[in-house]
Amino acid sequence: MKRETAWRLFAGEYNDSTVEIKGDGEMTPSYIVTPLGAKVNRVFIIGVLTDVENISEGGDLVRAHVSDPTGVFTLYSGSYQKQTTEALSKIEVPTFVAIVGKVRTYSPEEGTIYVSVRPEKIMEVNADIRDKWIIETCKNTKDRIEAILEAMKMDEKNEFELRKLGFSKELSEGIVFALKNYNNIDLNKYVKIIQEALQYLTSSKETLPVFKKEEEEKVPIKIEDTIDEKLLIEKFEDLPEEKEQDFDIKSEEKNEESESKFEEIEDIVLEIIKKIEGDDGAPWDVITENCEKEGLNKDSVEEALTSLMDKGLIYEPVLGTIKTT
Repeated sequence: MKRETAWRLFAGEYNDSTVEIKGDGEMTPSYIVTPLGAKVNRVFIIGVLTDVENISEGGDLVRAHVSDPTGVFTLYSGSYQKQTTEALSKIEVPTFVAIVGKVRTYSPEEGTIYVSVRPEKIMEVNADIRDKWIIETCKNTKDRIEAILEAMKMDEKNEFELRKLGFSKELSEGIVFALKNYNNIDLNKYVKIIQEALQYLTSSKETLPVFKKEEEEKVPIKIEDTIDEKLLIEKFEDLPEEKEQDFDIKSEEKNEESESKFEEIEDIVLEIIKKIEGDDGAPWDVITENCEKEGLNKDSVEEALTSLMDKGLIYEPVLGTIKTT
């Protein structure tokens, strides 16, 4: 299976995402579509690791937060990402980190989605690398804004026409999907996100452009002035390029095997819940006891329950009680 591209995007855009494309089969990936049309299965982020918290008794499930200039990414890592979980637990905070990870979602009720990241690879980096990531992510965000603007001019939002303008297949698909599923996308907000990010690097105060509504647009809107192109070329020309492959997991096959095993555990836990939930739901401790009889350890069960809730397959109507959706 082709490895999904890891998107560079700011927390301010990622955390606004409320649209999900669910995979049809076991091997079909799911995606989050951001308001700017990024169709995301994996992300590449750099920021400050601000805290790491053990949220299981054995310490095999941790929650962490990574801050960039526009917001905070929430991370969850468990026993089936053992190396990453251990690395997170050992890093002294605060420190700059680079992370490649997969998107996660949690839907407590229909129509509500919260996003987080399951890290696949993490490493400590320096401030220069963080600054280069900010610049690259500003450029990527600018590209998505411009693609949205081009699509808004079209009478019929069309992936093929966007691709003819030079936008990638993935972005073109995401742009069309975003425009169909998000109402009143506030492009000014994301221009300001670029501005906020650049203020970490320069004290200049560029004037932000004002975007008009689609029906009022008469000429193409450009936002080049929000990016200091001289800064892009000169300030970072000597910095090493941080390429996605530098952060790829060395033991790819091992990780895929672990993911498959974890999905099997999720299936077992879900089936047990269905068998014992009745009309009122299944008590958490009863689920754990039944799962342990099937040979699953407690931490794996708790991680599976958390993942199943993230996927919207189960929910907790009353504290300590689980029901299937």
